[in-house]
Amino acid sequence: MQQSIIATIDVVLLTIQDDRLCVVLSKRDKEPYANLNALPGGYIHAEEDRDSLDAAVRILQQKTSLIPPYLEQLRTFAGASRDPRGWSISVVYFALVNNDLIISTQQPGLAICPVDELRRLPFDHNEIIETAVDRIRNKSQYSSLPCYLAGETFTLPRLQKIYEACLGEGLNKVSFRRKMDELGVLEEIPGQTESGGAHRPAQVYGLKSEFKNQLKLLERGL
Repeated sequence: MQQSIIATIDVVLLTIQDDRLCVVLSKRDKEPYANLNALPGGYIHAEEDRDSLDAAVRILQQKTSLIPPYLEQLRTFAGASRDPRGWSISVVYFALVNNDLIISTQQPGLAICPVDELRRLPFDHNEIIETAVDRIRNKSQYSSLPCYLAGETFTLPRLQKIYEACLGEGLNKVSFRRKMDELGVLEEIPGQTESGGAHRPAQVYGLKSEFKNQLKLLERGL
């Protein structure tokens, strides 16, 4: 008798907490690996989901109550050994969301973990997360991708911290601001500043409306 293939969606939901790149994990409520933290995921519903993106949005809402500002297909992971229930295929997405939005949902069973401090996770979720981290670090070199972690409004010093967390390295302030000007995705929020402590108040920015659902690329990286 031919075995059915398990078809699922998994989502690597990335955020910034305490200036560190983190991943959101969800406590599993069923076997295998019940009560262990893992990536938010679930079965594809052939009668309900129009495509894998539709399934990813549905699963994220069910598991985290979040609709991220950015969601991109990462890769397909498949094989006979990745799931103890049998041969499985998972279409994996990665999503970016501001940490304040996660906290505001107060969804039980969620954990926010720095990507460089993860313990061994169920299935092949460590490998999946490593792939997502490689993707965001690569794209952060030449695109506006990290802006989707910043929330609706932010200062340039705050945005630079986010880029540094995504890249895993520091950036020169002057060079960073020049590259943001080249991207042309930010606009000043008139009349809004944030106290800079001993420094003068910092201007508050937001993403231009035409870039809120799409990336902008640099000709040369950061």
